[in-house]
Amino acid sequence: MNTIMTVLGPIETKDLGFCQFHEHIAISMGMSYLISSQLYMDDMQKSLEEVLRYKNKGGNTLIDAQPGGCNRIVPLLQSVAQKSGVNIIASTGFHKLIFYPENHWIHPISEEKLSQYFIDELNDGMYLENDLNYSTVQSTARAGIIKTALDTENLTPRYHKLFSAAARACIETGRSIMIHIEKASDPILLLEFLIQQGVKPAQMIFCHLDRAIDDLSIHKRIASAGAFLEYDTIGRFKYHSDEQELTIISEMLKSGFEHQLLFSLDTTAARMKAYSPDAIGLDYILTTFLNKMKNAAISDTQIRRIFYDNCIKALINQ
Repeated sequence: MNTIMTVLGPIETKDLGFCQFHEHIAISMGMSYLISSQLYMDDMQKSLEEVLRYKNKGGNTLIDAQPGGCNRIVPLLQSVAQKSGVNIIASTGFHKLIFYPENHWIHPISEEKLSQYFIDELNDGMYLENDLNYSTVQSTARAGIIKTALDTENLTPRYHKLFSAAARACIETGRSIMIHIEKASDPILLLEFLIQQGVKPAQMIFCHLDRAIDDLSIHKRIASAGAFLEYDTIGRFKYHSDEQELTIISEMLKSGFEHQLLFSLDTTAARMKAYSPDAIGLDYILTTFLNKMKNAAISDTQIRRIFYDNCIKALINQ
């Protein structure tokens, strides 16, 4: 696979540029809003303003990690990409089941039908109007990655179905699987399960381990297998300071895992200036954290590898 799929069509790897690998640019009002009001961003002008701020500081590409059927807003992502010139890669897949109403179609759907749904979104176009009812209306915009989420249930039957369907779609399309990791979940168990299903470790991106898993030996075990780690507890001071984040990053670099790291902010309405004026902003890595990385003796070569080269490798599995 030599091209990367954005909401405006395929691009060459050379056009990816500086990439933040796990963001949320737009979320419509749904179950996630009932859980946290921060998980609601449906103002096209505000989202565009935020993405333009990112672009003006040197950002080229964003991965939007909101999956279909869970308040993803495909037309808004397309409009923002078109008007900003920033590459936006959208997600098929599934989120934590707490974000779905009890009568949502994802609960009764068969593994085979769900897998085909993911494959259709990757190969043909993302489904619209499917936040509650199963829809057959498709956009021309295709997803470029499979978002999944491991909850504290781990691989109970309902999550077994979801991850099996995602694994099928990964193998069928060659697109990578991005995995939300929750505290008290077991990423090693999932790594081994996906390998058994036929997914290559290089096709897996484990997200949020920097705030979800304190034991760095688990990070190293996953990275040693060949999977990617996406760290995004940057500027998220309710979890820990940037200095603590840099301690984690420096240890992983010292241990030889610079080829397995990806960084982002995992933005919400509370973290984007256009929605919350006192927020850090989508450009925080570019304006602030890169300097902190350099002051922590992280080299320009390592920074380029993380934000450019590793993103390409994680998306094309090569």
